[in-house]
Amino acid sequence: MKFSIEKNSLLKSVSQTQSVVERRNTIPILGNVLIEAEGGKVSFRATDLDIEIVEITNAQVEQDGATTVAANTLYEIVRKLSDGSTVSLTNDGSTGRLIVESGRSNFSLATLPKEDFPVMASSEYETNFYVTSIALKRLFDKSNFAISNEETRYYLNGVYMHTAEHNNNKVLRCVATDGHRLARIDTVLPIDADKMPGVIIPRKTVSELRKLLDDDDLKIAVSVSETKVRFATAEITLTSKVIDGTFPDYNRVIPSEHARKLEVDAVMFSQAVDRVSTVSSERSRTVKLSISENKLILSVNSPDSGAAEEELPVKYNDENLEIGFNAKYLLEISGQVNKENAVFMFNSSGDPTLMKEGTDDSAIYVVMPMRV
Repeated sequence: MKFSIEKNSLLKSVSQTQSVVERRNTIPILGNVLIEAEGGKVSFRATDLDIEIVEITNAQVEQDGATTVAANTLYEIVRKLSDGSTVSLTNDGSTGRLIVESGRSNFSLATLPKEDFPVMASSEYETNFYVTSIALKRLFDKSNFAISNEETRYYLNGVYMHTAEHNNNKVLRCVATDGHRLARIDTVLPIDADKMPGVIIPRKTVSELRKLLDDDDLKIAVSVSETKVRFATAEITLTSKVIDGTFPDYNRVIPSEHARKLEVDAVMFSQAVDRVSTVSSERSRTVKLSISENKLILSVNSPDSGAAEEELPVKYNDENLEIGFNAKYLLEISGQVNKENAVFMFNSSGDPTLMKEGTDDSAIYVVMPMRV
């Protein structure tokens, strides 16, 4: 195998594939990237046995072939080469080394046989559809903060992607929750997606996928089966196993009726929460919201480090209310608001609170209160 490629093209391909590789591997070959060169194209493939990423790029291929090399080492080498340079990669079959050359730099890297590299078994996908990069990005960006880190409730360690009905329209929906907060995000249901099985996409897959969605104009081909999900562009294919479990009925925790409604400037609110929570202790990062007519007072009282208070003008004409929340949860939820106003819907100080962006209910968030 021998090919030449421009440094930045190589860096892009290697960095996107190597990020899936686990740093500590009991199986050495899983630390490697499989490089296959054939007819003017080079593919880079990496896997952790749950996720597989394949990136195909153009190169000047002098000799077809394939090998595997340590992903992180190759990435670090390419990253440090000078911009705009041409990099030549040659697999020396007799010594089992991959020679990387660029300018006056020369590296000889150990390889492992390509036959030992595990390739994810292909499966039949029941549903195939296209969705815009911008819609997919919104679905996952606005929901992934609520993914649970608790390994015991493994079925919450991902985003539940499924079809649903909202206001008599069919939608593609992503839901994530950790039991303390919940995000439910909708987008228009793509053509051919109506028979899609609901799948729980693991946290790592969501973060790897996010790196592929930087170009807003892309159309992403999505394929879904009961056990796997695949996202593909012309250059990159990401295939992942899905979490084998049943996502809980999230509709039960979303309040359907509200006794009180508060409107507040989202940026002002987020900044005020950030400021007052500076004095709260890590254990009890509770922010108290004291709400009266058109006035909101955010306060923190920490016996260890002090107290803080800030007043905000709001739109509120219901009964007075005092309610407490975890500062981190409030910051994360208010940070999702792209419109000017955040709208909070309360019942009592012990009930879940719902938040949405202005009048838009295609993205709603639920957060559980804390005792204050």
